[in-house]
Amino acid sequence: MKTLIPILGDQLSHDLSALDGADPDHTILLMMEVDAETKYVRHHKAKIAFILSAMRHHAEDLRARGWTVDYVRLEDSGNSGTFTGEVARAIERHAPDRIVATEPGEWRVLAAMQEWADRFDVPVDLREDSRFVCTHAEFDTWASARKQLRMEFFYRDMRRKTGLLLDEHGKPEGGEWNYDSENRKPPPNEPLLIPQPLRFKPDAITRDVLDMVARRFADHPGSLDHFVFATTREDALAQQAHFIGHALARFGDYQDAMLTDQPFLWHSILSPYLNCGLLDPLALCQAVEAAYRDGKVPLNATEGFIRQIIGWREYVRGIYWREGPDYAQRNALEAHRPLPGFYYDGKTDMHCMAQAIGQTLDHAYAHHIQRLMITGNFALVAGIDPHAVHTWYLEVYADAYEWVELPNTLGMSQFADGGLLASKPYASSGNYINGMSDYCGKCRYDVKAKTGPKACPFNLLYWDFLDRNEAVLGRNQRLAMPYRNWAKRGEKDKAAIREDAARFLDTLTR
Repeated sequence: MKTLIPILGDQLSHDLSALDGADPDHTILLMMEVDAETKYVRHHKAKIAFILSAMRHHAEDLRARGWTVDYVRLEDSGNSGTFTGEVARAIERHAPDRIVATEPGEWRVLAAMQEWADRFDVPVDLREDSRFVCTHAEFDTWASARKQLRMEFFYRDMRRKTGLLLDEHGKPEGGEWNYDSENRKPPPNEPLLIPQPLRFKPDAITRDVLDMVARRFADHPGSLDHFVFATTREDALAQQAHFIGHALARFGDYQDAMLTDQPFLWHSILSPYLNCGLLDPLALCQAVEAAYRDGKVPLNATEGFIRQIIGWREYVRGIYWREGPDYAQRNALEAHRPLPGFYYDGKTDMHCMAQAIGQTLDHAYAHHIQRLMITGNFALVAGIDPHAVHTWYLEVYADAYEWVELPNTLGMSQFADGGLLASKPYASSGNYINGMSDYCGKCRYDVKAKTGPKACPFNLLYWDFLDRNEAVLGRNQRLAMPYRNWAKRGEKDKAAIREDAARFLDTLTR
């Protein structure tokens, strides 16, 4: 029996469920670079180059392991431009008796794959993606038993399931499940001691991809000038070892910190490799735990990192699949302002925004606090359309696939799901940014000014955001203190904030 196994660009794993039980002598692996996937949003040039180069390297690795790989390049003659079109052409070439595939990570691709059996009159075995700790059924069971879907309690269940950071009695290591309170230190004044991630020189395969992307996607955002991604599993594992050996120990302390012209700090830069399949998330967490057990890494750093992987990453995936494809259309705060143009060129006088956006355009990367509390916070308090914000995040980050990006953006960052995912909007004035970065000291705006032309826009917009959304947010218990403080302000003060905020927002439109 001849089997055709399509492998997508985020399925670059040797332990893929579609490969379970497959006989290399009777199997064709189909890998497809298709126009529809590069252009359904205007992906960052470096994101496209990373995925395509990783796919080509993975194909070579599969061939070296004895698999037959039918690889369709983006510019091959006859390329149909879609997954379904390329599966149709592969069926003509190979006449398979069946198709076996691992489910995709996005609703729109799943909808297409579910039509293959009827369209091609070939049996299709669509298997669940086994590279995650939590199955769809397990998440649905967990969620169905709760009124509020808070990540912290889900995370504890994942710790119990995996055994990570549990003592001999099955209790959390150190007596606490969460050490986040220890992980909020402002940035240290020691830039020379900040570790740098490994940088990988493009090989011949990657150079060919870079040339093609530069030519074909010239109008897409971002730069290729700083392309140093790992594009093989071997190099991704090297980056993993480098992070554990050189940065993990201080990751916990400074995971929320931000510094001018320091895009990476103590972060792992591993999410692109996890999300495309080059790294295994559970194996990564086990390696991090081993470093803790060996006395090389403190508990707060170990727990904080593992929580991001088996807690938050698994949790947002569960939310994505449980809520369905209409989740992307939610807009609980009725925010409709267009996304400002500076999100695509970084040209703004707000130093924090220029830094976060500038490094995003350079590296297709920003860490979670830059995404949540700089670019996301600004969009939230400015009332930007959450669907436009979602599209931007999906476009510009190398680790962005809809299953992980959409709940993070729409739910956590923009509160557009009305509190399903987050218990409060992650809105702040400039004080938070000033406390966790050196950005404000280098900005033309004054973070201490509350009104007037020099006032930090975050100060104006934060209070204006609370004011204009009071009907929706006024009863949120976690916002009780800010609303009390707003109520105590005099009417003249409130009017000045509203006027200055409106004036600033008008400049965004113009």
